[in-house]
This record gives sequence, C-alpha cells and structure tokens, in this order.
Amino acid sequence: MAKKSWNEKLHDSKNMPKILEFDKKFPCAKALQKLGAKPGDSVVLAPPLEINEIMKNIPKNKLITLNRICSILAEKHNTKYCCTLTTGIFVMTVANAVEETKSDVPYWRTIKNTGELNVKYPGGAERQKKFLENEGHKIIKKGKKYYVSDFEDKLV
Repeated sequence: MAKKSWNEKLHDSKNMPKILEFDKKFPCAKALQKLGAKPGDSVVLAPPLEINEIMKNIPKNKLITLNRICSILAEKHNTKYCCTLTTGIFVMTVANAVEETKSDVPYWRTIKNTGELNVKYPGGAERQKKFLENEGHKIIKKGKKYYVSDFEDKLV
C-alpha cells in the first residue's frame, strides 16, 4: 500500500474531533498537567483541517503558538483542554501539506510556546527564520536555536 501524502493526511479526520476525559495515561498528560488538567477534565483531539484553518488565518506580522492553537480548539469544542501532542503533530502535517500542495497557509507564523522556531518544518528553522525576517520579525540565536525576539508582543 502506498504511503499517504501529506495532503491526504491533512484531509484524514481520523474520526475527530473526539472529546475525552483527561487521563494521566494520555501521551500529552504531562503537558496538560502543567496547564492544570485534572482527571475527568474534558480534552479535545481536533482533526488536522481545524488546525489548518487556524494557521491559515494568522495575519502577516502576527504569530501563534501551539498553546494558543490549543486554547482556540478547546473553546471551539467547549472543552477545558486540547491534546497538545496531536495538535503539534498536525501543525507539522499542515506545514508539510502546504509545501506539497503549494497552498497559501503561512505555517511559518506558528512558533513554539517559548518563541522558538521549529526545526521540524520543511527547510528547518533556517527557512522559517527567512520567512519571518521577510515579514519584519527580529530573530535571535541562542546556542543552536532560533527565537523570535519579543514574540509575546506579536501573538494573535
């Protein structure tokens, strides 16, 4: 069987959205517990196209983080939390599908919660850096990692 393209993965809803009760056995449990999740809290697993829709609407010169995407999805689905792990995976799916289909979703405007650029994006952090600098963002290097300077001021 042929491997699915990124675009096929983007359009595969995997029977999502799913609303689950938080369980400490979830792969994203530690991340959600840091945000305050407790057993029984509602958690949404949202499909890739919903993440794509959020990322598509980030205006030029603005940024969004994984946690912000999750809070938008949790609010949309009337849950307390959103699975950060599946959302992070689907952020990557969106980025790769954009490259594959040449769609106009500005995935490079999605950064890590700390302001760090994403090495897993197509072309790595170096390419994301170029896109963001072209939009006027100042990028700083700390060790081997790149960060958007004062990213908090640029969040949607």
